Amino acid sequence: MNQKKAPWYFLALLILAGESVFILPYVLSRVFRPTVLQVFGLDNVQLGLCFSVYGTVALFSYLFGGPLADRFPPRKLIAVALWMTALGGLVYATFPSYAVLKVLYGYWGFTTIFLFWAPLIKATRVWGGSTSQGKAFGFLDGGRGLVGALFGAMGVIVFALFLTSEITEAAISERRAAFKYVILVSTGAVALVGLLVWFFMKIDHQTEKEIVSEKISVLQIREVLRFTSVWLLMIIILCAYVGYKVTDVFSLYAQDVMLYNQVQSAQVGTFLLFIRPVTGVLIGVLADRTQATFWLVLSFIVSFFGALLFATGIISDSAVALFFISILVVSTGVYAARALYFAVMKSGKIPLALTGTAVGLISVVGYTPDIFTGPTIGYLLDNSPGEEGHQHVFWMLALFSLIGGIAAWYYFQLYGEEKQKPIE
Repeated sequence: MNQKKAPWYFLALLILAGESVFILPYVLSRVFRPTVLQVFGLDNVQLGLCFSVYGTVALFSYLFGGPLADRFPPRKLIAVALWMTALGGLVYATFPSYAVLKVLYGYWGFTTIFLFWAPLIKATRVWGGSTSQGKAFGFLDGGRGLVGALFGAMGVIVFALFLTSEITEAAISERRAAFKYVILVSTGAVALVGLLVWFFMKIDHQTEKEIVSEKISVLQIREVLRFTSVWLLMIIILCAYVGYKVTDVFSLYAQDVMLYNQVQSAQVGTFLLFIRPVTGVLIGVLADRTQATFWLVLSFIVSFFGALLFATGIISDSAVALFFISILVVSTGVYAARALYFAVMKSGKIPLALTGTAVGLISVVGYTPDIFTGPTIGYLLDNSPGEEGHQHVFWMLALFSLIGGIAAWYYFQLYGEEKQKPIE
C-alpha cells in the first residue's frame, strides 16, 4: 500500500478527540471522585455499577462498532461520537437520580465506543505508517494524558473558583453548584472538539479509499480470529486496563489514607494525569528505536512492583515522598502498557485494512474491566474502609500485572525478534 503520510495536525486532533470523549464519563470522576460521590449521593459500589452499565453497553459496541470502522471514514464517526457524548453532559449537569445516572452511563457506553474507539485506533495506525507505530500510539496516549491533565487542572480551577466558601466548610449544595460549572465547561469543550474534527481531520482521497472496505463481511471476522496475536492482545489489554482503572482510586487514597481535603485530592488526581504524557512520548520513541514488545513486558513488571508498594501497607499519611514516588512507579508502568498494546499490532502481522474489525474483537475481551472493576473496587473499598480496602485493590492490580506480564512475554517470544526500523 502506497500510503501518503497524514499531516501532524491529524494526530493532534486524534489526541484531542481521544481524551475529550472520555472527560465526562471518566476523567471528571477520576479527578473529583470524592466530590462526585457526595454531590450525586453515591457510594463506591453505586458509582462502580454505573461504570459496569457503561462497560456492558461498550462490550456490544466494541463488537459491532469495529467492523463499522472498516466501512466508513474515521473523521465522520469520531465527530458524531463527540457531539452525542456532549449531549449526555447536559443531562449529567442536572445531577440526575441514580437510576437515570445508570441509563446515562449506558448511553455514554454507546457514544464513546460504537462510533469512536475503533476509528480512533485505525486512524492512529494510518498516521504511524510503516515505521512510526510506537511514536503514533505513544504520542496518542501521552497526548491524551496531557489533554486529560489540562481538563483536570481546568476543572479544579473552575471548581475552586465557584465555591462560595472554604472547601472544608462548603455545604453539599455549594459543592454541587460549583461542580455543575465544571460539567458544563467540559461539555462545551467536547462539542467544540467535534467541530474541529469534522472540518479539519481529513486525509487524502486515495488513502481514505484504501483503508475503507466496500462492505462488512463475516469472513473478515474469521480472518482476524486466525491471528494468535489477536488472542494474546485480548489478555494483555484486559490486564493493562485493570491497571488503568485502578488509577481512579488515587485521589480517594489521598483522602482516605493521606488525609487530604477534596481540593488536594483532586490535585493528586491531576498530578497523576501529567505523568501520562511524559511516559507515552518517551516509551513511544524508545519502542520505535528498539522493540515495542520488549517495553510492553517491562511495563507490566514496573506496574507489578509499584502495586506491591501500596498493597504491603508501607505508605502512611506521614510518608508523603514515598506516596508520590509510588504513584509515579505505578502510573509509569500502567501508562507505558496503554501506550504500547495497540502499537504492537503491526509486529503481530494484523493487516491495516482489518484494523477496525481486529480492534473490535480484541476490545470485547480487553475492555471487560469496564464491567467488573468498578463494582469490585467499590466492594473492596466499602467492605474494608480506610487503608485496608485500598491494599486489597492494589493486590488485585499486582495479580493482573503478573498475568499481563506473562502474556506480554509470550507475545515478545513470538513477534519480538524482528527489530523495529529506526525513526527517519
